[in-house]
Amino acid sequence: MAFDRYAAVCRPLHYTVIMHPRLCSLMASASWIFGFSNSLVQTVLTFILPLCGRNKLDHFLCEIPALLKLACVDITTTQSEMFFASVVILLVPVSLIMFSYGRIVRAVLRIKSASGQRKAFGTCGSHFVVVSLFYGTAIYAYLQPTNNYSQDQGKFTTLFYGVITPMMNPLIYTLRNKDVKGALKRVLWKDHGSR
Repeated sequence: MAFDRYAAVCRPLHYTVIMHPRLCSLMASASWIFGFSNSLVQTVLTFILPLCGRNKLDHFLCEIPALLKLACVDITTTQSEMFFASVVILLVPVSLIMFSYGRIVRAVLRIKSASGQRKAFGTCGSHFVVVSLFYGTAIYAYLQPTNNYSQDQGKFTTLFYGVITPMMNPLIYTLRNKDVKGALKRVLWKDHGSR
């Protein structure tokens, strides 16, 4: 989406040529394949570890950092591999997104009219909020030293980026729609007026 916004704002006359359906399919396929491959590798690495104790997981989800705490063997190598994978999976996309948004901001600031700037920032603002919520909490959850990682803190961040952010995603995007804003105002005004 960041590349789509970049093409729409920075190269508006070339948008249909740049964002060709074949490129969109290729980017979506690459994302799915990379995500599935990463999940498969991390799941296999986690499940080959011998588990000991009651094997009771005090967590909302069966996340890999929580599952690693149940292992009977030294997990420093596995944790290092997971940390490296997290750096690549989290920081590379965030860097590319921030680079594209830097270019977008630079292009928008060159627009002479205030309404044009507002429209361009409005187009990108909701995506930037969603990206910030998701990547901010995911980076906080996965890229901190394991000795600073408390179980309750891990549960909260997992709940936030795994449940709350996806639930807020449609809300953030639909509140940009004028019809939705108008309907929401009518509902809230009707409830407020009847009290």
